[in-house]
Amino acid sequence: MRLLFLGTGGYHPNERRHTAGLMLPELGIVLDAGSSFFRVQSRLQTKVLDVFLTHAHLDHIQGLTFFIVPMLMGMVTRCRVHADAAVIDAVRQHLFSQPVFPVLPDYEFVPLTDRIQLPGVTITHVPLKHPGGSRGYLLETGGKRLAYITDTMVDGTYTEFIRGVDVLIHECYFPDEMAQWCEKTGHSHTSQVATLARDAGVGRLFLIHIDPQRPDDDPVGLATARKIFPATILAEDLMEIEL
Repeated sequence: MRLLFLGTGGYHPNERRHTAGLMLPELGIVLDAGSSFFRVQSRLQTKVLDVFLTHAHLDHIQGLTFFIVPMLMGMVTRCRVHADAAVIDAVRQHLFSQPVFPVLPDYEFVPLTDRIQLPGVTITHVPLKHPGGSRGYLLETGGKRLAYITDTMVDGTYTEFIRGVDVLIHECYFPDEMAQWCEKTGHSHTSQVATLARDAGVGRLFLIHIDPQRPDDDPVGLATARKIFPATILAEDLMEIEL
């Protein structure tokens, strides 16, 4: 099963990274709809698309405004947007308000239930600590388990949720020297994410949601992470992996 990193940055896009988005093209699943969502159109492999939102901050939802043309052209026959009821309300009332963006695509908005069963995949989720709230997702498909954890502080509350997953995709907004900003912003820093991966016994760790003020090759201190958890990879836009 192929996983595509559509966007690996946080807050706003820069020349290197667009904001949040992951895609499993064979399953027709996208996780978050940041500025990277424009990349979905050329990578569609299914007529039904299921989009799962972690929360309603703009860097995770703005791409929902990009999908009018693919829907009007019939490139997909259904597009379901799954999220907490409060997130759905925020998207409908604010992102698609008349003064901001007056044309709402023909999305089907689906409030989250405890366990979502789609063809070929089972999805569960957990609340995360972040201003305004956030959700982490766990996908089980083809005997593999993938966890997507973004916009959160590492606080121990979801360690069991991700235990033993084959792939952990986790935000790492700050390097360790900026750890004091984590509590203020609701984000994570390098060594605590690597320690979480080690303690939870995951297979591979991919770091995402990188500070857009750091477009350099090593914005988080990758060597620090690898000393704690060697199987750590800094994700880049358009990177593809096999689960």
